[in-house]
Amino acid sequence: MPIDEVETISVDDVEEKKCGENEKKQPRREVYLLPNLFTTAALFSGFYSIIAAMNGHYTYAAMAIFISMVFDGLDGRVARLTRTESAFGAEYDSLADMVSFGIAPALVVFTWSLAPLGKVGWIAAFIYAVGAALRLARFNTMIGVEDKRYFTGLPSPAAAAIVAGVIWAANEKGLSGESMATMMMLLVPIVGLLMVSNVKYRSFKDLNLKGRVPFVVLLIAVLVLVFIALEPALLLMSVFCLYGVWGVLGIAFKRFR
Repeated sequence: MPIDEVETISVDDVEEKKCGENEKKQPRREVYLLPNLFTTAALFSGFYSIIAAMNGHYTYAAMAIFISMVFDGLDGRVARLTRTESAFGAEYDSLADMVSFGIAPALVVFTWSLAPLGKVGWIAAFIYAVGAALRLARFNTMIGVEDKRYFTGLPSPAAAAIVAGVIWAANEKGLSGESMATMMMLLVPIVGLLMVSNVKYRSFKDLNLKGRVPFVVLLIAVLVLVFIALEPALLLMSVFCLYGVWGVLGIAFKRFR
């Protein structure tokens, strides 16, 4: 081949080629809109709960925590249905959960009931908050390892529902936070410790809602909805308190057996 026909390659061409190869190797950092909108809605509800408690609207603060639970339950399911799961969404969901189910319940219960107790009050609230943080951190490290049918430790949304349910029900019945300060001083740290315990709680992820059920089950579901409409605060508090106790009772039953 003649020398004048040899293709000459400059240094700039080599660098451009390397940059193009590096761009191809780097994965695209995509953020899916729909599931993250639900996560943002859950975060907003948790933030609003704090603002409502600061203004003395404790019933609205407790209701906002339950609304945050609804959005938190929807974001993961929407991501799986639309195949828009991502590492960003998982991390964002965990941070939003810390605000909605960790910081918000701790601040709401402190301003509602525990503030008059001084140091004992804020220590009780802090035990709950750090329990929620450790619970979420452990949950993230056990993804893919733990049995999906069970949670290790009380889930943070259920723990927040216990605290918010008590506040909501007490306000509905005309009970003040100061009159329940002693009970909340015991309840809040216990709930926080249950989150970091090794107690197993059913996740109900294996529940098949598509299968056929007897007609009586449908009637029971209708009655439950009626009771929720009549006494939402009392019923929600009772359900989640029973769920929190059920895991501890399961351990006791196993030992007796």
